[in-house]
Amino acid sequence: MKTFELIAPCHFGLEAVLKREILDLGYEISQVEDGRVTFIGDEEAICRANIFLRSAERVLVKAASFPAVTFEELFEKTKAIPWEEWIPADGKFWVAKASSIKSKLFSPSDIQSIMKKAMVERLKSKYGISWFAETGSHFPLRVFLFKDQVTVGIDTSGDSLHKRGYRTLTSKAPITETLAAALILLTPWKGDRILVDPFCGSGTFPIEAAMMAANIAPGMNRSFLAEGWSNRIHRKQWYEAVNEANDLVNDKVETDIQGYDIDEDIVAAARANAKAAGVEHLIHFQKRAAADLSHPKKYGFLITNPPYGERIEDKKNLPDLYRQLGERYRALDSWSMYLITAYEDAERYLGRKADKNRKIYNGMMKTYFYQYLGPKPPARKKNEMEK
Repeated sequence: MKTFELIAPCHFGLEAVLKREILDLGYEISQVEDGRVTFIGDEEAICRANIFLRSAERVLVKAASFPAVTFEELFEKTKAIPWEEWIPADGKFWVAKASSIKSKLFSPSDIQSIMKKAMVERLKSKYGISWFAETGSHFPLRVFLFKDQVTVGIDTSGDSLHKRGYRTLTSKAPITETLAAALILLTPWKGDRILVDPFCGSGTFPIEAAMMAANIAPGMNRSFLAEGWSNRIHRKQWYEAVNEANDLVNDKVETDIQGYDIDEDIVAAARANAKAAGVEHLIHFQKRAAADLSHPKKYGFLITNPPYGERIEDKKNLPDLYRQLGERYRALDSWSMYLITAYEDAERYLGRKADKNRKIYNGMMKTYFYQYLGPKPPARKKNEMEK
């Protein structure tokens, strides 16, 4: 089967996580850049990447990459792309998004308009028609310009991959599902270890962790734009990818995953989201303040997204909140703590400098992923593991 390049965008700072996921799926990486990983795959790879990747924002088919410093050059090089290999005569096509950084062509609306005209010219000559009904499947483009290099991708996902389909109820400042999954994958946590989120909000960290523990693919229960590309991807390939995902699920796994929040309505919403994700039985949600955080066992993980004062009136409460969290963490025996926050004084009030600190962009907001590393549990004896 013919292969081509696929582009998977992700959060800035988390490219290594996504690269590892793609390699684990069995695909070859061709390029890693800020905010995206490009890899080699075929039509089957489009299906599997959409269904299995936890940290990717979407999956794009790389249509072309070329330099352009004038709109005429952009038009001619866009027109030279063999669009007919992907877009049928009745396909609906448009440039859904264009972004430009350090490039001479910087107007997104002009880039979008000129590229659409070039596509029309190409397809008019290939299909011998002068007007496109655009009543068929959708083929939206996403275009990135960086230092005058144009990269063109056809979106196969549709809605962003963070929309797993389970989160119908959200808290005030929810963390996206893809970001939560990527941050968990940055830690050494595994499904047989304890995980507690003392600020669970709509439950995203515990739910993503439970899905990992049960080996539930994140895209199993949603649809994708490229499912309509019957001219290119056979429906059987989607069925086979979903069947593969179903065969891997183990929702009988035993877990110790807990989510707390001080707001009872938020806890109820988290439970509802966990039920929609099929992991309600793997998570214990409870109304509990961070000041009451405790656990009798050793070697657990705190993984959380605490408040960081999105509103001015909330900022005055942050020193006490982070001080309490630091105290409760120190009272736990041999635990690790991982937290993402935009609060610049987090380490000061937690009472200790983090062992590791990673800068991550959550949308346009600069955040920090503070990592407090606890000791590893002793290795289990072979006969214990075989029981």
